Amino acid sequence: MTKGKIPAREEIPQEYTWNLNEIYESDEKWAEEFDALGSAPAELEKFRGRLGESADTLLSFLRLDDELSVRLEKLTGYASCKADQDLAKGFYQDMRGKAMRRCVEASEATAFARPEIMAIPEERLKGFYAACPELEEYRRSLYRIRRRAEHILSPAEEKLLSAAGEMADSPDSIGGALRNADLRFEDAVDSRGEKHPLSSGTLVPLMESGDRALRKSAFENCFKRYGEFKNTVASILDAQFKQLNFFARARKYPSTLSAALDATEVPEEVYMNLISAVHDNMEAMYRYVRLRKRALGVEELHMYDVYTPIVSDAAEKISYEQAKETVLSALSVLGEDYVELLKKGFDGRWIDVYENQGKRSGAYSSGVSRPHPYVLLNHKDNLESMFTIAHEMGHALHSYYSCKNQPVSTSDYVIFVAEVASTCNEILLMRRLLEQTNEPKGRAYLINHFLDQFKGTIYRQTMFAEFELEMGRMSWAGESLTAEELCRKYLELNKLYFGPDMVSDELIGLEWARIPHFFYNYYVFQYATGFAAAAAIAQRILTEGAPAVEDYKRFLSSGGSSDPISLLKIAGVDMASPEPVAAALRLFNELIGELEELI
Repeated sequence: MTKGKIPAREEIPQEYTWNLNEIYESDEKWAEEFDALGSAPAELEKFRGRLGESADTLLSFLRLDDELSVRLEKLTGYASCKADQDLAKGFYQDMRGKAMRRCVEASEATAFARPEIMAIPEERLKGFYAACPELEEYRRSLYRIRRRAEHILSPAEEKLLSAAGEMADSPDSIGGALRNADLRFEDAVDSRGEKHPLSSGTLVPLMESGDRALRKSAFENCFKRYGEFKNTVASILDAQFKQLNFFARARKYPSTLSAALDATEVPEEVYMNLISAVHDNMEAMYRYVRLRKRALGVEELHMYDVYTPIVSDAAEKISYEQAKETVLSALSVLGEDYVELLKKGFDGRWIDVYENQGKRSGAYSSGVSRPHPYVLLNHKDNLESMFTIAHEMGHALHSYYSCKNQPVSTSDYVIFVAEVASTCNEILLMRRLLEQTNEPKGRAYLINHFLDQFKGTIYRQTMFAEFELEMGRMSWAGESLTAEELCRKYLELNKLYFGPDMVSDELIGLEWARIPHFFYNYYVFQYATGFAAAAAIAQRILTEGAPAVEDYKRFLSSGGSSDPISLLKIAGVDMASPEPVAAALRLFNELIGELEELI
């Protein structure tokens, strides 16, 4: 028999689904706005060739651009959320495609803006600020354009690059459709011969099971299936990096990494220093692997043994309602206003809670932030899902604070700081749970979970970052990203990061095929740096109290009003220094020591 049938969308109670009607009342209203936005290019075209003529003209253009940005965010946000509810429904996939078309049209229509803004002489721009104080609101966004002068092309060339935007998104869209809608897996089978549905959403929960036969079955059925499509996925990744190469070379960058990080004002040294710092601390990871092997009592530790808790019989079933209450309690250290916002999100249907057939896997806080953020979950009644709630609501409230306190032009924060608020919530939740738990077995279970966060965030994401760096180098050098070479490189890195006490099963070499983040353009390293920054901020909040909370909320409210290194300094963390990463890895090693004593 098959346990735990995944329900259809219509079977999910309404209170556990997000209320997208707060963006548009209906699909028909969305369609009306889609049609209305068809005139946006013509409205923008009126400013072509005029941005340097006066402060008032420049201000009028920037305000129109803001207005259209908000409208397009809602258009794409609604369509994307609807599409992610059930990826098999072509109507909403088409809607998402139409929304993207409107974004590309607007991008093409504003292609003249950057070159024209770049062409304004510095003294003339200073005069604009003096003549029109309202233009000060855009000083930061104008600076971000002008600082990249050598990478801005002619108006005609900029228009051509903008027109390529929809095509450039194709690898991500194709890969997502394959992973989430088309791939089907054989059920995993447990030690009693019972079958369990296997999907992208159930893989990790199945591999958390105490039943080793079930873990192995889920692992093998998943990656054998990906192995059948490895050449297809490799071709999609090859196309992804080719489009990144195209844009990086067109803008005269020396690499795709340089192009990606320059857009967010993050020095390349931060990326490289992270990999170096983790390499210098591999022994702590190997110590963790040895502990896991001993605790599980196995002769050989395999990759399907990585997720199961090493403290047996301590896992508790945590309902969604219980998880919400625990998260609210743990985050009360951030103040009453923060807790009230959390409650508003929980009670106001900001969240799509449970998995349904065809639903996008994983979890996220959506790109739409007005009237408020939306969060997608695939909740299971376990500890991991409780932490996911804290994580995604951290993203959501970061967006909420930014949009409330910043003008549109600086309300978006860059990806380098994007994971800080979410991870800070997770660390505060863990610290509260540990504070309340003295019983050895329960404490050991929580420490194990905390260690797995370190492993999964700092070590695993850095491994992903190193793999992505290697893919970028290969593609930049003109090498094709073949399935054979990707499997070889991934398996090599897996052996390096997990060490000699882990059996790096050949099938783990295919894991790259199921990781959507490899389509996010050098995103993953920021999970690791964000975790380190969040650990430092959480420690400061818990030791210093109100002053640290106040600084942290100023950071949350700052959006993109400065470069990311400066923004984190507001919260008391200097990510230009290697110390936050080093401190996080020291804590990882200390926790291993405590767990060794407990078990």
